[in-house]
Amino acid sequence: MKQYKVVKCGETEAERVMNDMACEGWEVKCVTYWQYWWYYLVVTFEREI
Repeated sequence: MKQYKVVKCGETEAERVMNDMACEGWEVKCVTYWQYWWYYLVVTFEREI
């Protein structure tokens, strides 16, 4: 079975967030650039449970 998690982060912190999640067994599945009032990266992670 797979588990998914969606994280919103700024461009400056994206690399740290992805590395931290990788240490917990998560893999990046999708990265979306989102602009509303601010710019965000929406990162979707996946892992086996």
